[in-house]
Amino acid sequence: MKKLLIYGAAGYTGRMAAENAKTAGIDFIIAGRDETRLAKLASGLGVEHLVFNLDSPAIVDTALASAFVVLNCAGPFKLTAEPLMTAAIRTRTHYLDVAAELDGYLLAQTLDTKAKAEGVMLLPGSGGSVAMLGSLASLAASAIPHPQKISIALRVSGSMSRGSAMSAESMGIETLTRMDGLLSERSTADLRDFDFGAGPVSCFPVTLPDLVTIWHSTQIPNIETFVHVSADSFPTGDLANLPDGPDAQEREANRYQAAVEVKGEDGTVSRAILDTVNGYTFTALASVEAARRVLDGDVLAGFHTPVEVFGAHFAETIGNTRITVS
Repeated sequence: MKKLLIYGAAGYTGRMAAENAKTAGIDFIIAGRDETRLAKLASGLGVEHLVFNLDSPAIVDTALASAFVVLNCAGPFKLTAEPLMTAAIRTRTHYLDVAAELDGYLLAQTLDTKAKAEGVMLLPGSGGSVAMLGSLASLAASAIPHPQKISIALRVSGSMSRGSAMSAESMGIETLTRMDGLLSERSTADLRDFDFGAGPVSCFPVTLPDLVTIWHSTQIPNIETFVHVSADSFPTGDLANLPDGPDAQEREANRYQAAVEVKGEDGTVSRAILDTVNGYTFTALASVEAARRVLDGDVLAGFHTPVEVFGAHFAETIGNTRITVS
């Protein structure tokens, strides 16, 4: 039988993903390193659980051999993406994750040929900004001929989860953009205004994995990524003392928006705005929906993006996401 294995299921996003998988009627196993928390969650969901770390390739291979798809929810992904991606290729298990760190996407690019040879799909970013912004960029780009530049921004509100804060802390300080198809450094002082639907706000440049994924799905040579973060989103103090993440009430009160501007070769401009549920809610929903579709046979071997596999409207199938192109 085709099964989904959710690694990092005892964490904040992993737990929500597991609950969504149960609601969706998916046959799945939860896994991770914390026996106590996994056993409690497994008991509540009525599913099997596996306890293993990622130090031994043989142990990881044995665990993944029982699954058709693995969904990696365990950050920081710089520590988990490589052992799980390479094990997925060895065991011919399709790989999904919810990472926001660039390195995992660059890794997937380098593993593309090996994955294709084994018929394995590598789909990092099956939820989160990659799924959101990928749909937004593709729909805006399709509205004009010969698009040459994408400027895209994410508006984040509400507090971060502990895992997101740790991942953000582990990310490099280099700020990148894509110019003429190549990644290059840019100044963090290059602020830009974006209108998310309620008037322009200032956004700062940031290195998002969409510099890789939007390029991969559109081949548009110039891409710049920005973010506007509400002041109360930045954690303070010892990250280990942070709560797991925002509760359901806070997520409900803090929706996410994104805006994009696409310029064509002839100077034509297309703009679009996305409005969706809170990013953590979206990520848990989108990653499980992606896993469900892969279990149903939506598979392309090698490194791909959600837009390439599921189409440009994928984000609009999650929650009550709305994209408006002008």
